[in-house]
Amino acid sequence: MTSPAVSDTAPPQLSAGPRPALGPAADEGLARRLRALACTAPLHDLDVRKANLAGEYSVYAMAEVALSAIDLVTLNMDFDTGADHEQIVARLLPRVGAQAPRRPVAEHERVARWVLENLINVGSVDRGFRAVYGTFAPDGTYVRRDYDFKLIEEVPGYGGSVYLRTTDEAVNVLVGALDTDVTSAQIAAEVKLEVLISRGRLADAQLAAEQARYRTVQYSETLRRALDATRRNVRAVDWLQAVPDMIAEALDHVADRYRHENAILTNIRKARDESEDPEQKRRAAELVDIVKDCIRRHTQLQSRLLDAGPLFRAEQDRQAFAAPTSQTGLDLYGQLLAPLLPLPVEQASRVTNAFFARGTGLRTPVSVRVGDLVDILLTPPQEREHLGVEMPEPDLIATPDDSRFSEEQLAGAMELLDLPADAPRRLSGLLADARRRDTELPYLVALLAVHAASPPVGTAYRQGEEKLLFAVDDGTELDDPEFGGADLIVGTALLDAAGMAAGRTEAA
Repeated sequence: MTSPAVSDTAPPQLSAGPRPALGPAADEGLARRLRALACTAPLHDLDVRKANLAGEYSVYAMAEVALSAIDLVTLNMDFDTGADHEQIVARLLPRVGAQAPRRPVAEHERVARWVLENLINVGSVDRGFRAVYGTFAPDGTYVRRDYDFKLIEEVPGYGGSVYLRTTDEAVNVLVGALDTDVTSAQIAAEVKLEVLISRGRLADAQLAAEQARYRTVQYSETLRRALDATRRNVRAVDWLQAVPDMIAEALDHVADRYRHENAILTNIRKARDESEDPEQKRRAAELVDIVKDCIRRHTQLQSRLLDAGPLFRAEQDRQAFAAPTSQTGLDLYGQLLAPLLPLPVEQASRVTNAFFARGTGLRTPVSVRVGDLVDILLTPPQEREHLGVEMPEPDLIATPDDSRFSEEQLAGAMELLDLPADAPRRLSGLLADARRRDTELPYLVALLAVHAASPPVGTAYRQGEEKLLFAVDDGTELDDPEFGGADLIVGTALLDAAGMAAGRTEAA
């Protein structure tokens, strides 16, 4: 048996292991899964950090409460507004209470608020989360990247209010996908929903309907962000190709969804009416409500899509003809940081000291000076008079008398209206008598007669009046050269003075 020949040349190179796939496209699948894992990390972190709470909170499943909170915020937010913070906490209480029914309600509320605040990430500066994942550059080197995201964010509303809105990452966590094309996912969800309903699997159909509704919310969020960016800066949004294409696709999408959803609604109602199982009927009724909500959201999305073009033109005109700013901002990187980095510290410090001395603005001292404090403490208190400081004499100005009628005219009108109790008169006769005395007097008589049409009987009775002027309309038309209307019957009613006196005596 011969041995194999041994070559005296250099040993062959060992074959290297499989190199990682080059290029960002080849590594995109891994990056998508890493970002999907990062979006779920804050939910798992809640169950880890619940041990830090003061008390026994191990019985609560915080990730379940967090998913319920994301679900509630997503379904309660609208196109222009979001979900109310206190309303979400109130709707979370049954879910939290079901996990620990024997615990007090105050503890349930604390858990709900703690979960919601951690989803907003109240403790951070930008109220966002950051995850670090690795990918490969085009040259094959391993590069670490930061992935910043939010789950629930606070947005300002009308009148200084603050609303809650879920982000795309939160919706992706809710439906179990990431960076999915909204249109294709919506169509797939609709087809899946229609197939499940036709097969009578209403329990699975309800989950598919809820996922379709989440995709509708996500599509509305995409449009809302484009419109908000347009209001801030019309040049930051591609209105030449990207946004018009999105609007056209969205309008086609809404039209297709209307047809599918109405057909689905018909099938659900048919399944509800033909089923004899109470559970099936309940599932079908819930599906009807979900699909109706999808139709409502699509109607709202369609109206916003139709208003997008006029909004762009209005914002383009407003921003194009806006007056330019009088001052230009300071470019910290180009004007300060980049020129100073190559300089020695001795030269750069003079520039930075001058910049920060003038750039930080005024600063209020945190405490008073020692000299001022000594003067305040050693100054004897001033003696005060027992009755206080003398009040200054007010400078009174007489109010001018701008009354139309004089005291003599008021006395003449009251004399004309001082009628016997058994002899009422027509307003036309009183106006004629007043006109013979003074040309302005009929206006005052007519005014008093109109007020007497609804006499304050109770007030006159309480004040001890003995008689009261009244006016009654019997349908007769007033025949007067200056006034029109009804020719009132004006008279005087006598009040029961004895009864009033007896009433006051009993009250006393």
